[in-house]
Amino acid sequence: MPLPAPAHLARTTAALLRRLGVADLAEDGALVARSPITGTELGRVAAHTPAEVAETVARASAAFGEWRSVPAPQRGQLVRELGELLREHKQELGELVSIEAGKIRSEGLGEVQEMIDICDFAVGLSRQLYGLTIASERPGHRMMEQWHPLGVVGVVSAFNFPVAVWSWNAAVALVCGDPVVWKPSEKTLLTALACQALVAEAARRVGAPEAVSSLVLGDAAVGEALVDDPRVALVSATGSTRMGRAVAPRVAGRFGRLLLELGGNNAAIVAPSADLDLTVRGIVFSAAGTAGQRCTSLRRVLVHRSIEDELAQRLAAAYGSLPIGNPLEDGTLVGPLIDAAAYDGYVAALDKAQANGGTLIAGGERVLADAAEDAFYVRPAIVRMPTQSEIVQAETFAPILYVLGYDDFDEALAMHNEVPQGLSSSIFTLDLREAERFVSASGSDCGIANVNIGPSGAEIGGAFGGEKETGGGRESGSDAWRAYMRRATNTVNYSTELPLAQGVTFL
Repeated sequence: MPLPAPAHLARTTAALLRRLGVADLAEDGALVARSPITGTELGRVAAHTPAEVAETVARASAAFGEWRSVPAPQRGQLVRELGELLREHKQELGELVSIEAGKIRSEGLGEVQEMIDICDFAVGLSRQLYGLTIASERPGHRMMEQWHPLGVVGVVSAFNFPVAVWSWNAAVALVCGDPVVWKPSEKTLLTALACQALVAEAARRVGAPEAVSSLVLGDAAVGEALVDDPRVALVSATGSTRMGRAVAPRVAGRFGRLLLELGGNNAAIVAPSADLDLTVRGIVFSAAGTAGQRCTSLRRVLVHRSIEDELAQRLAAAYGSLPIGNPLEDGTLVGPLIDAAAYDGYVAALDKAQANGGTLIAGGERVLADAAEDAFYVRPAIVRMPTQSEIVQAETFAPILYVLGYDDFDEALAMHNEVPQGLSSSIFTLDLREAERFVSASGSDCGIANVNIGPSGAEIGGAFGGEKETGGGRESGSDAWRAYMRRATNTVNYSTELPLAQGVTFL
C-alpha cells in the first residue's frame, strides 16, 4: 500500500496538533519528532534540563497541598472533563497516535477509546475509595482504615502505547488526589504534547491547580532527574526489563514507591481439543498486531504435537495474506516497526533462532524499503523451534512468533512458565480441566491468564500487570488505585477508659 509523502504527513501532523490545542513547535528544538511511517521528521520540540524537571516537580508538589484537600468526587470532575475532551477529539488524537507510533488507524482510535474508558472508570472510582471498619478487641474503641492521597506521581511511558498508559496512571492518580509529572518516550513526543494540552484545558474548566498535570521532555538525564527526586512519591515506569533494572534501585534507594510494567514473553498453549479456526484468529492478532510491539504481544505458541503441523501450516497461510504498509490506509493490518534499532533486533533474533535450529516458515524479510529508506516495514515471521532456547526466552520487540511442540499438559505448563517474564498468557482448549488448571495457582505464573483468547488486548476493568521480570506492578482497573494512595489505620477511643491491647496493664 502506498506510503504518504513526507511533506503531506508533516502538514497533516501540524494541523492535528493545532486542533488538539498544541502551540507551534520549537523550530530549533533539540528533540526531533519522527514518524515511523516514512522515517522523516515531523517537527522539533524543546528539551527540558534536569533543573527544569526539579522546578516542575516543585510546582506539582505545591499543587499536591491543595489538590489532596479537594473532595474526591470533585477531583473526579477533572477526569470527567478530560474524558469529554477525548471524546470530542478522538479522531484527531487517534490519527496522531497512528502517525507518531505507526499503529494502524483502528488501533490508534482504539487507544484513545481506552483513554476514554479509564476516565469513565476513574470518575466512578472517585466515589469508591473505600476503607474498612475493623473490629477492635477493646471495648469503647473503633478501629478503621482510611486511604489518603500519596503525593506526586512520576509517570515514565514507552512508545508503543504513547497515550493509553499515561491515562491509566493519570486518570486514577488524579482522582486519588495526586498530581502527575509525565516523562514520555522520546519517540512519541507529539502525542504527549497533545494529551497535556487536553488535560490542561480540563483543569482550566474545573478550576483545578494548573500543576496537577505536567510534562517533562528529554533524554535519560531527564528521566533520571524525575526518578531521583524525593518529592516524587511514586514512580510508575513502563518499558523494558533493562530499564526497570536501572530505575528500581534508584527509587528504592530513597524509599520511594515503584510501579513497574516491564517486559513480556507471552505464550499460548494450544491443546488437542482447541477450536483451530478461533485459535488461528486469536494468534494472528496477538502476534502480528501493532507489528509485534505490544508488551502483551504473543511470542510463543506451545502446541500439542498431534496438531502442530496443521496449526503451523494454517498460521503460515494466514501470515501470507496480511496486508502490510501505510497504517493510515484502510485495510492495512501491519504497520512499521518504530525505528532502525527495532529492525536490527528483528533481524538479529531471526538469525539467532535459525542458528539454534529453528526453521523459518513465514515472513522474515523487510518490505517497502524502496518506498521509504528510513522506514522499517517487515513481514511478521514464524519460526518453528526444536527447543525453547535462549533466544526464545528473550523478548524481541518485533513480530516474531516461535512455535514449539509438546507431548502432555504438564510439559506445556513447564515450558510456559520457564521464561523469566510473567506478564500475559493464554490457552486455547475446550477441555474444562485444562482451562481451570491453567488459571489455577498451579497453572500460568503470569499476571494475566486467558482462556480461548490471546494474551493481547486487556480491558481497563481488570488490573493490568505481571510477575517475575515484568516487575509486579498493577495499573488500570480493579483495586490498582491503592498504589496511588497511602493507607492509615486509625483507632478512636470513645469511652472513658484506657484499656491497652493484648491485655497489657500499665499504671
